[in-house]
Amino acid sequence: MKFTPTESAMENVIHSINSDKLSKKDSFKDLEKLIGLKEVKKIIAEISAFALVQKKRSEQQLKAHPIVLHMVFKGNPGTGKTTLARLLGLIMFDIGVLSKGHLIEVERADLVGEYIGHTAQKTKEMVNKSIGGILFIDEAYTLAQGGEKDFGKEAIATIVKAMEDHRENLIVILAGYRQEMDLFIRSNPGLRSRFPIQIEFPDYDSEQLFKIAVQMYNERDYELSSKCRWKLKNYLNEFVKSRHPHSGNARFVRNLVEKSIRLQALRLVDKQMLSRKELMTIEDVDLPHPDCIEL
Repeated sequence: MKFTPTESAMENVIHSINSDKLSKKDSFKDLEKLIGLKEVKKIIAEISAFALVQKKRSEQQLKAHPIVLHMVFKGNPGTGKTTLARLLGLIMFDIGVLSKGHLIEVERADLVGEYIGHTAQKTKEMVNKSIGGILFIDEAYTLAQGGEKDFGKEAIATIVKAMEDHRENLIVILAGYRQEMDLFIRSNPGLRSRFPIQIEFPDYDSEQLFKIAVQMYNERDYELSSKCRWKLKNYLNEFVKSRHPHSGNARFVRNLVEKSIRLQALRLVDKQMLSRKELMTIEDVDLPHPDCIEL
């Protein structure tokens, strides 16, 4: 499916929902708050607008195009795939496409059993938990990496059937690394036709990672000293230049932020009198080197 939304697409969707009093549009506000992902946000705006208009057409007894919103998310870890899926569920709930809007996140171990019949049972359980919301399958390509007798194929078949049985109240999202997901989809023509929406999540650049870090600190009531901001920017520039293809992106930043908060606590714990400013400020000495952070 090809997307060519305008710059004001998201604003149009928000205005429409607000005027219909279907939502307080918090989910759209949260989407707009996400750092980067400009093209991804445009795609979600188009998907939302499409679903909303088809709903309105049905209400006016006009022919409505079937709303098939099963998707493939392709990108490295920490590029916002799970976060976006969670927001998408809320958005689809807001516009009346999904009855609950929740997210169930699974991987191969949650779907594939150890004996004949076990896989279908496990997969159906996860599907049933997802009805009314989104079933998000991380590293979905692993379902097809076994041999001919691998139970992963049974999980895929069960999911495909569930997509048909619950097509009006379930969205399935397959997620994983770009190259692996491309191979996975190409290897199964049936999947390609059932997942018409494919979205690529690019790696964040150093400036976006810095904004994500500052946002994370702010959400936790912390702020950076000027020296710490300068040091963090240098660290993130270094990280972006040397990161491997499957680097952690925002996950790396989150680990760095949480490590620095612990180091700040270690620096302050023995002090008797602490001001509000001291409790809030992360100094350059609190910032761990990127080599110490798990990707």
